[in-house]
Amino acid sequence: MLTKIHNTLFYLFMLMAASSCNQEDADQQILLPSNLEVLVEMGDNGIVNVNFSADKANFYRVGFGVNNQLPELVTGNQVSYRYTAVGEYTITVQAHSTEDDFIKKEEKVLITDQVLGIGLPTTGFESPLEYAGYTLTWNDEFNGTSLSSDWVYDLGDGCPGVCGWGNNELQFYRRENAEVKDGRLIITARQEAIGGKNYTSSRIKTQGKQEFLFGRIDIRAAVPKGQGIWPALWMLGANISEVSWPASGEIDIMEMIGGEASGRDNTVHGTLHWQNNGDYAYQGGSKTLADGKKYADNFHVYSIIWDEKSIAWLIDDEEFHRMDISSSTMDEFRKPFFILINLAVGGNWPGSPDNSTIFPQQFAVDYVRVFEKE
Repeated sequence: MLTKIHNTLFYLFMLMAASSCNQEDADQQILLPSNLEVLVEMGDNGIVNVNFSADKANFYRVGFGVNNQLPELVTGNQVSYRYTAVGEYTITVQAHSTEDDFIKKEEKVLITDQVLGIGLPTTGFESPLEYAGYTLTWNDEFNGTSLSSDWVYDLGDGCPGVCGWGNNELQFYRRENAEVKDGRLIITARQEAIGGKNYTSSRIKTQGKQEFLFGRIDIRAAVPKGQGIWPALWMLGANISEVSWPASGEIDIMEMIGGEASGRDNTVHGTLHWQNNGDYAYQGGSKTLADGKKYADNFHVYSIIWDEKSIAWLIDDEEFHRMDISSSTMDEFRKPFFILINLAVGGNWPGSPDNSTIFPQQFAVDYVRVFEKE
């Protein structure tokens, strides 16, 4: 009986030993990948291209260091990712033999305004301080550290009077989104939930401070870009509180509705809005850059030349549109106006931002100059 027990125990021991050896052999057969190489290349508008390879890798996982996300399974040996915010990020590439067996490499990338394509340009057209037959009567070069007393803010979303400012816009205007620094006014549009809106920006105006009637107005500015982005340099009749819009008249010196996919970042518009025998009327022109250039690439000088009979629109001192305002039905444009500068987000005309739109976006104004005929 004891002999049988001993034999049984012996066989059990041998089976366990064999099983252990087989497991060790199986473990030894799992070979980790080797020679993992990672190449990170910076593309345009926040796009980063990651190329990778390793010996004996069965698959790869890649993470881009955003929102604590774990590396995700990818196909092939190359993957691209589009960053939308400034910061330093860690890209992790894992070369796997099995789900639990892998080697990895980490590469740090610095995403700046320039990488995102939202940095301000350093070049562009500049206009003179003098024109023959004109006198400079008012200007703001934005050389201080805060807005001058010639400007006031429009705040909020236009409610309850003109909700969405008449265009179903998506931004909430705040003082904090406008600053004066480095000789420029900079208005920043941000994606943030404030005041029941998902975006914030700023709008300033000279209403009640400075009014203008006829002459030449030059505004040097660098516009932002992107779907749903809507910068504007414009004017409203100073009597708007009494007669309302459009009877007050509106002069749009420059508007741009952004969107690279739709080819709109290379076009700006100049428009008049008025009341024609009791009916709303508008008319304008536009200027499109050639060869795939965008207005955001450089500073440009946006101008109007305005007298009793006509208004002409210019970009970099070249006229692109002119309108006759001598009709009695356009008397709005023979009365004083004030200036507005704003950066809207979304609305009926540009449409809403989408996943191609990068925030924050900046609208920079170098100077505003008003000349009157001598």
